[in-house]
Amino acid sequence: MTRTLVEVASEAAVCTRCRLAQGRTQVVFGQVNAGADLLFIGEAPGFHEDKQGEPFVGAAGNLLNRMLGEIGLARDEVSVVNVIKCRPPGNRDPQPDEIEACTPWLVEQISLIQPKVIVTLGNFATKYVLNTATGITRLRGQMHDWHGRSVIPTFHPAAILHGGGEKSRQFELLREDFELVRRTLAAPVAQAQIQAQAQAQVQTDEPSIDQLELF
Repeated sequence: MTRTLVEVASEAAVCTRCRLAQGRTQVVFGQVNAGADLLFIGEAPGFHEDKQGEPFVGAAGNLLNRMLGEIGLARDEVSVVNVIKCRPPGNRDPQPDEIEACTPWLVEQISLIQPKVIVTLGNFATKYVLNTATGITRLRGQMHDWHGRSVIPTFHPAAILHGGGEKSRQFELLREDFELVRRTLAAPVAQAQIQAQAQAQVQTDEPSIDQLELF
């Protein structure tokens, strides 16, 4: 029997599948909107997300909201989640066993939301979702086929803010990527094109969401 997002969130809130449960303030399940056409996936909660229980708050969240506004969307019209639902100590990189333990939550979120377009924010989420060793600089600005959905990688908003903000070249590229998101939502590209791009990706043995099958 298929569960609802509320039921999944309730179970995730008391998850103890990995060591991150010991140091968290709370599980950051994400901002999930069943039926949303657009899903953003980041890496893991930071300090403020851990305290507030919401993903992408503060300056990074404000930048994400601004980019959404530029393509005619509001935050409550999309879904925003992280690969990892609990904050790693000191914001360190998630460990392979932590990724493996958290992957089923993300799989179920995607299966219940059923987005048409997924935007991966930053290196970690992009490499994880696409199961690739190729970095974000090379992958951004393109569409990639993934389980019949279009994945568009782009820079993490925090990286933009730390790298010069609006004066940086990355900011302009971020804006270009969001325009690509807008066009893709309006008229998705031909399946053959995104499949050709997917075939060019470099594969890796790191933990990946492809280890589990989507519903």
